[in-house]
Amino acid sequence: MERNELQSLQELKEEEKIKILDRASNGILEKENADFLIKLIDNAENKTEVLKISALGMTYKRTGFHFDVRLEKNEGQTIRYLKKNENLSFDQGGITHKLIIGDNYPALLNLLINYKNKIKVIYIDPPYGKDDLGEFAQTNYNNAITRDNLLSMLYLRLVLARQLLKDDGVIFCSIDDRNQAYVKCLFDEVFGEGNFIFSAPRVIKKGGKSTNTIAKNHDYIVSYAKNLDLMDNFSLDERNTDKFILEDEYVEKRGKYALTQTLDYSSLQYSKNMDYPIEINGKIFYAGSDYEKYLERQNGKHGNTDWVWRWSKSAVEWGIENGFIVIKNNRIYTKSYEKCRKKNGKNEIEYIEGKSYTTLSFLENENSNDNGKTELDLLLSKDNSNAPFKNPKPSALIINLLKMVSFGNMENNNDIILDFFAGSGTTGHAVLELNKQDGGNRQFILVTNNEITDLNPNGIALDVASKRLKRIMSGECYDKSKDFKWLEKNTPYGDSLEVSEIQSIASSDHSVFEKIDEKLYGKGFENIHDKIEWICKEFELTCRKIEGE
Repeated sequence: MERNELQSLQELKEEEKIKILDRASNGILEKENADFLIKLIDNAENKTEVLKISALGMTYKRTGFHFDVRLEKNEGQTIRYLKKNENLSFDQGGITHKLIIGDNYPALLNLLINYKNKIKVIYIDPPYGKDDLGEFAQTNYNNAITRDNLLSMLYLRLVLARQLLKDDGVIFCSIDDRNQAYVKCLFDEVFGEGNFIFSAPRVIKKGGKSTNTIAKNHDYIVSYAKNLDLMDNFSLDERNTDKFILEDEYVEKRGKYALTQTLDYSSLQYSKNMDYPIEINGKIFYAGSDYEKYLERQNGKHGNTDWVWRWSKSAVEWGIENGFIVIKNNRIYTKSYEKCRKKNGKNEIEYIEGKSYTTLSFLENENSNDNGKTELDLLLSKDNSNAPFKNPKPSALIINLLKMVSFGNMENNNDIILDFFAGSGTTGHAVLELNKQDGGNRQFILVTNNEITDLNPNGIALDVASKRLKRIMSGECYDKSKDFKWLEKNTPYGDSLEVSEIQSIASSDHSVFEKIDEKLYGKGFENIHDKIEWICKEFELTCRKIEGE
């Protein structure tokens, strides 16, 4: 070996030894293991051996387990972007919710463009076993969800999910008992063990699922904060009574009240229907408190983000008549009472009692898969058959999780909820129902693949999720049919749905500047040069493999 080659080999050894020592000093590697690896590196005969030995020290995780991280197969030559599906989207005014169809990895990368640090709650129900990832599994993991593949697949997505969460955001994950311990360790790795909130059993089926050993009644919900120290009012209690300190003429029956929020706010999705003048005691109020800006918005001079009211005009009229609205410092505020709240968003008052949550709260039958199946059958079954989806989670489960975050801090009633393993669309259903219950303005973003199965010949997104959302939001399916039992006892929720699909284009294809619709990302450009600069900056990540934050 030439002297220069020896020198180069020695330099590489020193570099890799520094990395090993650094991991040891940070507590990632045990000192004895680090010393052993350094001894092996010192005796390596070539660069390849050095790198292989060093790699052994890189695979051990802080949490005490290891797995091989398999990077996504996009080799940096393809841009993945959102394209609106005009046939599935519909506009009914109100809040515009989102459904993204496609692989959730590029979907999360696209969401980072517009939603970094903006998501309050994430709920996921990832696949646990073989064949559950369909075409994506065949492409990336040879259709075998071994534990390494499950952890590797989740690791990359959790890294992106953490970036999407607000600093006081929360993530919930449903997982089976076989994988719970490993997935919790993975969450410890990505979110930090200090941000762990709880791991709670959730009833699957009251009678239990038959096995060769013992009937299984439950799986688990694991929950983490992005930063536990910054979380506000997450006490697992529906009503934070310490907050209700003010009194008015309703105190004897309703209890004390708190000012929960201003009625106007800068929404991520501007809606003209939610931008109107309000008259109280002869004085007229405008969202944002600026009459000239109001006139500009009415004449079309507004962005996707602009001032609107949180409540519809009819809800405001009800709120004024029933004492749920008050003027303070020339702004309109809403009230939250200790013993009551709005029922169904308007027109009725519901009197309530405090309900404390515990880690055993999810063992009630309303949280079971049986309840989820009944719910979905009312929407999608035909001729008394089963809905074309196995083991759906019930909306009651997601509602209970969201209430943990919302109650005691009514500001959270206007947050964004993300589910990037959306399946049948239960999380969207839950958000709409909870908004109806408490008058909230939460927005949901769902991501689901369009896996084709025997039950779903057109794919899960087309046969299940989109149809479910269309029916509960508008009262009819895409073919205008209304022959589903859910309508017999329920009223459509309203609101609008923007459906988009993940599309691919070669990074060298200049038509990308025409095909990417910046409006789907909340942008609007006056000239093509600004759009080109934006695309070159924001879509760089969709051309690269991710190795971590």
